[in-house]
Amino acid sequence: METVEAYLDRKHTELRLINDCLRHPLPLTCPRSVSEVIRHKFQLTAALKAEQALHDWNVTETAWAHPSQRRIGPFEFRYDYQRADLDVRGPSFYELERSAIETVYTASGMAAISALLLASARVIGTADILVLPGSYGETQEFIEGYADRLRMITLNPSTDGTASRRSAPSQLLLDSSASAPAFEAGLRRLDAVPDLLIFDTTCFSSGSGRIRRVLGHARKLAIPVVMVRSHTKLDSLGAEYGRLGSVVFVDWAKNVRGGSKIRELPAETRNAVRLLGGAAVPAHFPPYIGTPLYRALTNKRIAAILRNSRRASRYFATALSGLTAELHFVHGLYVTVSSQQPLDEATAKRAAAEMSRDLARAGLPIQHAGSFGFDFAATEWFHNPTTHRYSVRIAVPDLPSAIWDDLVAAIAQWWPAHQGQVAAATRSPCAP
Repeated sequence: METVEAYLDRKHTELRLINDCLRHPLPLTCPRSVSEVIRHKFQLTAALKAEQALHDWNVTETAWAHPSQRRIGPFEFRYDYQRADLDVRGPSFYELERSAIETVYTASGMAAISALLLASARVIGTADILVLPGSYGETQEFIEGYADRLRMITLNPSTDGTASRRSAPSQLLLDSSASAPAFEAGLRRLDAVPDLLIFDTTCFSSGSGRIRRVLGHARKLAIPVVMVRSHTKLDSLGAEYGRLGSVVFVDWAKNVRGGSKIRELPAETRNAVRLLGGAAVPAHFPPYIGTPLYRALTNKRIAAILRNSRRASRYFATALSGLTAELHFVHGLYVTVSSQQPLDEATAKRAAAEMSRDLARAGLPIQHAGSFGFDFAATEWFHNPTTHRYSVRIAVPDLPSAIWDDLVAAIAQWWPAHQGQVAAATRSPCAP
């Protein structure tokens, strides 16, 4: 268990790392509370972005006044009109010592996956794309609505992963937002050797052992791997620094046969990013990325989140028996709670907002926010694209154990006590 004092010291180190990126660092004292941690971090990142904007006033989208390479922290950028040819040189967000990677940065995680899927359909042609139950809803929505050359097949976790290959080319989408059983089923499906593995790592730390495990297994089977990621969530020390995504081709020269059309996928992906206008914005690259201290702090943050998530899952399984949706996502970053009456999007969102408001008024570090990885607990509606059911998501922060336990207990008291209000909100005003 991490004490409050140890937590505040760790957060002070995070704040100093961000502050040291300023050309004119601000006076900084050790925070005395969680609320001070949150306020100081967002103030420092705002100051850092403002300072960059003031210093780079002559940097334009057409690069007319900045012919040389632009630099932000360890990253160097070269581009021409509208960043369509954006070239980024700098450290990888991932910790992949044994792998050769080629990275295409994009304006968001969805910009990354959508460009890759369109490019893969163009390169591979008509193909089956196997997805895990519980995969990210907007990815499934994109496949169904815009990638008509891809036939989406949802895997059954109980299916034997060694099943024979289909006659059509196949892609496997391994999504880090799935449940633990579904993710393990996806790993077993690798033994069927798909033509391409697309690995959405967004919900895993960039140094996660699960990423290394997946890449190691794919390497043994010589399966081409492309990783996609939103960097807004876990890669900016909880500051949500800016919208940023990436497509990473792993060991491409080694795992792609010389005569295979799939060799063209990196070039086609870059072309799709250009035509969709999805290139990354240089200002959204956190300048504190890549240092040993950043890696150490990120690893400590994620470890604390995972510890807190396990504690919450165990507590809710008993205290909220019958009122939980999913407590065992493979990433361990959040849990979901359900209602006695089926929820829709509006009522789930209202319940998340009201619970956050009431508990925040009691002095607890919780906010209604549609993301995860913050220094506070974040609640929002959640939709399971497989079951089509709505629930409320509670994203776990890296709070000190004692404070987190108090917050978990407060949630477990608030949620069942307000089931009547939630049920009333789900009924139509015209209902008898």
